[in-house]
Amino acid sequence: MAPKKHNYDESKIKTLSSLEHIRTRTGMYIGRLGDGSHYDDGIYVLVKEVVDNAVDEFIMGYGRQVDVSLNDGQVRVRDHGRGIPLGKVIDCVSRINTGAKYNDDVFQFSVGLNGVGTKAVNALSERFIVTSYRDSQFFRAEFTRGELKSQKRGKQNADDGTEIEFEPDPAIFKSFRFRDEYLLRRFRLYTYLNAGLKINFNGTVFSSENGLKDLLDEDIGEEALYPILHSREKMIEIAFTHTNRLAEDHYSFVNGQYTSDGGTHLSAFREGILKAINDVAKAKFEGDDVREGLVGAIAIRLKDPVFESQTKNKLGNTEIRTELVAKVREIVSTLLHKNSESTERLLQKVQETQRLRRELQDVRKLARERSAAISIRIPQLKDCKVHLNLEKGTGKESMIFITEGMSAAGSITSCRDPNVQAVFTLKGKPLNVWDLNRTIVYKNDEIFNLMRTLNVEENLQNLRYGKVILATDADVDGLHIRNLLITCFLRFFPDLVTAGYVFILETPLFRVRDKRQTFYCYSEAERDEAIRKIRNAEVTRFKGLGEISPSEFKAFIGAGMKLTQVTVDDGHAVQPLLQFYMGKNTPARREFIMDHLVVEEPFVA
Repeated sequence: MAPKKHNYDESKIKTLSSLEHIRTRTGMYIGRLGDGSHYDDGIYVLVKEVVDNAVDEFIMGYGRQVDVSLNDGQVRVRDHGRGIPLGKVIDCVSRINTGAKYNDDVFQFSVGLNGVGTKAVNALSERFIVTSYRDSQFFRAEFTRGELKSQKRGKQNADDGTEIEFEPDPAIFKSFRFRDEYLLRRFRLYTYLNAGLKINFNGTVFSSENGLKDLLDEDIGEEALYPILHSREKMIEIAFTHTNRLAEDHYSFVNGQYTSDGGTHLSAFREGILKAINDVAKAKFEGDDVREGLVGAIAIRLKDPVFESQTKNKLGNTEIRTELVAKVREIVSTLLHKNSESTERLLQKVQETQRLRRELQDVRKLARERSAAISIRIPQLKDCKVHLNLEKGTGKESMIFITEGMSAAGSITSCRDPNVQAVFTLKGKPLNVWDLNRTIVYKNDEIFNLMRTLNVEENLQNLRYGKVILATDADVDGLHIRNLLITCFLRFFPDLVTAGYVFILETPLFRVRDKRQTFYCYSEAERDEAIRKIRNAEVTRFKGLGEISPSEFKAFIGAGMKLTQVTVDDGHAVQPLLQFYMGKNTPARREFIMDHLVVEEPFVA
């Protein structure tokens, strides 16, 4: 059948106004939409764009406090800066490419960029009100979805500055909810980057005197192996220390903007630290030796930053790299020479990492030889025929179920699709690896076999499955096994989780039925609703996956399969979170459990 033809003529060409373009192509301006459950969701970008302008006033020396309030989805931001010139208020919040950010005399190192941010907030808000106060006068304008509805000018005794109130448009941000913890984190970052700035959020005031040093103090606390080394100049600020973490962790900023994807300044920071440490130690450590466990932060100021998107997550100014590497190298060398005790501990850490890495190479070699001598096959694996090939972009439909025990594995194996569904059976509870080093991956048969099965020893490039699915029982033991597996992945193969390949299989907790109909329920609320629909219902509580017959199980891993993706909202929070829940801090954890223990009444059908 021939494809349907469409007329392509002048009538098909459209020109969108700036307002229409923002509302039609929202992602170009604020990135992901989301519902507020992720740190980078669009509603937080709206807040950031408005607060950015208030912080710019502080950077230029006007107004030391920014007041922010959130009430029922309505955001209010009031700065005490110079205030928008009254005759240009409407243009500044509604006309693209209008603003003072293009004038270096007014804003030298602005956070906001391109005259777009506040206009996008206006266009994407159900209600947007801007008021500028200057010289005992004010100008107020109210908009609905970017369209001007009213304006007023008059006299009023109030501090100079700008106030903006807005409510995200529910037609674009569906079922959204602000999470205070994400806002608080953003506000704290502002204060770390701007020593002396105060942000008053719903009555709580945040401020910082030590900048990036305070940021790292909050992040790592007692994990630091030596006191944080910190340097602050007008154009650059850095701070760093080492921990016993396996991975490196960094914060990077440009003109007060958190660049979550790094960029030129972050790569220059990493290289500069390596060169400085090798200079001081008169050694040739490799990057992996120096950077394992390194937690650092860098903030720079640039007159003409080039970002790779409007949301400014990654810096692209490649021309500054050479000079910045040299500057970081100079600063770090000076810090190391001035702090001899910290330098000694740092070098001990690097030398220990180097020794462990060499030991790991030997253990890895022995493990490979052992596995090759014992068996070509992995005994716990029932493989499938189709596999993921990231290079070719094929096999994305392939998946592997990681199950506990033979009964659950038997149910899944007997009803799976052998073309695209594989099964890996755990022999028992996995080892808690949080406080163990990388050699355990090769010394523990189960973790080693799982790594071989997934083929993620080096990186994700050779991952064999499009989805890695944790299929454990919905009881306490099953949840514990699930947590141990996620801990293992985050400890040794974090990209597997952060890249979105790990999922949890949701299986029903209850079956409610009579002779005519059957309901599978995934929660107690669903069970109660099903009982209301069926008189004299038979209620079965599935204690484990092995209790579900293969004929029933087929429906739960087929087209209607329910999966929950394991995601990381804030990568910087993972280490302290897992250190508390999975690390060797039993008394503190026991106290937490006892304080939050909830005893539920038993269910009676």
